[in-house]
Amino acid sequence: MLLGVDYYPEQWDPAQMDADLDTILEMGCNGIRIAEFAWHRMERTEGAYDFSFFDHVIDKAGEKGLSVILGTPTAAIPAWLAKKHPDILSESEGGRRRAYGGRHVCCYNSPALYEYSEKIIRAMVGHYRGDSRVVAWQVDNELGHEGSDLCWCPRCHAAFQTYLKEKFHGDIEALNRTYGTAFWSQEYNGFDEIPLPGETVTTHNPALRLDWERFRSKTLEDYLAFQARLIRSLWPGVRVTHDFPGGGLEKHVDYAKAAGPLDVVSYNNYPVWGGQRDPLPPHEIAFGLSHIRGLKRRNFWVTEAIMGAQGHDVTGYLPRPNQAKLWSYQAMAHGCEALLYFRFRGATKGAEQFCYGVLDADNRRGRKFQEVQSFFREIRQYEEALTAPIRSRVAIVYDYDSQAAFRIQRQSAALDCSGEMKKLYKPFFERNVPVDVIPAGAELDSYQVVLLPQMLLVKPEFQARARAFVQGGGTLVLTYRTGVKDADNNLPFGEAVPVGWRDLAGVTVEETESLQETDVFPLSGQGAFKGRTGRGGIFRDMLSVQDAEVLYRYNDPFYQDYAAVTRRREGAGRVYYLGCGLDEDTAAGLTEVLLKEQGIPMVSSPEGVEIVTRGDVGQRVRMYLNHNGFPVLFNGIAMEPYGCRIEVL
Repeated sequence: MLLGVDYYPEQWDPAQMDADLDTILEMGCNGIRIAEFAWHRMERTEGAYDFSFFDHVIDKAGEKGLSVILGTPTAAIPAWLAKKHPDILSESEGGRRRAYGGRHVCCYNSPALYEYSEKIIRAMVGHYRGDSRVVAWQVDNELGHEGSDLCWCPRCHAAFQTYLKEKFHGDIEALNRTYGTAFWSQEYNGFDEIPLPGETVTTHNPALRLDWERFRSKTLEDYLAFQARLIRSLWPGVRVTHDFPGGGLEKHVDYAKAAGPLDVVSYNNYPVWGGQRDPLPPHEIAFGLSHIRGLKRRNFWVTEAIMGAQGHDVTGYLPRPNQAKLWSYQAMAHGCEALLYFRFRGATKGAEQFCYGVLDADNRRGRKFQEVQSFFREIRQYEEALTAPIRSRVAIVYDYDSQAAFRIQRQSAALDCSGEMKKLYKPFFERNVPVDVIPAGAELDSYQVVLLPQMLLVKPEFQARARAFVQGGGTLVLTYRTGVKDADNNLPFGEAVPVGWRDLAGVTVEETESLQETDVFPLSGQGAFKGRTGRGGIFRDMLSVQDAEVLYRYNDPFYQDYAAVTRRREGAGRVYYLGCGLDEDTAAGLTEVLLKEQGIPMVSSPEGVEIVTRGDVGQRVRMYLNHNGFPVLFNGIAMEPYGCRIEVL
């Protein structure tokens, strides 16, 4: 189990290094992450490679028994490279070149970026190849973060046109037919006429914009895969990782595809960031961890866990005593098997001065140091249990293309697709039922319950797998705005919604409306739910039922004849259709029913107390995590505010 800190020795007086590493060792670390932002230190002028500084760091670390994760330094290019190749810099939507001085400022379609990245990686990996102290390579840093997933430069424009030419096999009329460019007289005579979907009057063609989203993702996928392949060609067998930032479901890159060439996925876990008055709720933190675990359906690393307040220009909430430590326990509970804190010591210079570390600029060992020390000491006892795989019986499935289509046409001001997934996740979390958050390309066979929120685009291959899953005994939960558009982001002609799902769900959407609020209309329970009431909002599908059981109807004067929530048997399984956004109590009641139908055990706990069981035959533990800022006594177990108790089973 790798436990450590992110260490930036190039930012400090080299005379401090021995004392720093001794402090890191005293903290209980067995590893450090280094070099990810140190390109200039290794190549002060073009081609003049000098790794002596980091040789010294690695030698010192090795003497103290510390393993090293080395980062390729490509997220922050040196000034001489920007000076020599100014067109390496990306451009904003208005065509304005971004200034050198931040990070992630390069265009990922730049030949110069590839050329110089390859040179530094070849030199760096070649220099350290076979060094047993280096346990992994981290590729770049937080690809796609902070808006770096978009560039509007002429190079990207030409690459996008080439991407479309290849997709449509050089047939511009095929593109015109697919996009429906007869609308607004947008027919193209050649691929060189196709614009970037930048600022215009009204909006661009939705099909064009979806292909732009796919192109942006492929751009970052290709750059990450290029680095991973290069490292492996130079050092076969070495582990390769990348540290994904949070909020991946809102970014212009498909994390699941980007994770494909990696040996292990890493995550930078920030439950609170600058300017936030309060941290994310516990179920949303857990959702983010489940999403990262679901990228490869394997355990993962946390390469940046916070301990102090965070922020660049605006600093934020200070985790209360033991709260950041609790978040580390929660990460381990959800599949993290290596954890490093960001950062060893807060910076005194540069853009991240207010990203506080385990130590602050005063360099004193205080409460945060003691929390980290105690966490590392305690967590090691449970390594066997916490490195075992997690086997969830429930999955929430997301589709990158559908997420992108909602970015293009949100359809309701109240609709936040990732937020809706978190709402569906919450009742399972509150009943201590583990959930995987997985991409649409993942297999479904190992699950008993699969939730498919807002899969807007029709994907026949996925529909076939979902049908087989249900017929084999699984429970599938569909929601409003499912099966509305085809794969090109167009409305299918002559097809009723949900397209491709109607016979499986046993319902047809006769009409639909977008609401701009979450709690608008009343619901009335039917059948097994008779006597129950609820509220709905965001969207509502007016469902006519062909072959399904009605669980809730709309209970307002105009739409009482339409179903709101239905259930249908198919083979050995069941299909639920949620025709609107549901209030929390109604969603929780449905969750309990489908869990009982599948025989999936629920574990009750007080509000704010999370219970997770981990491990296998060798070691099995139960973790009690108190997310409350007050003490809790449960089943004879006393938990202090933000405390964690672990019992061996």
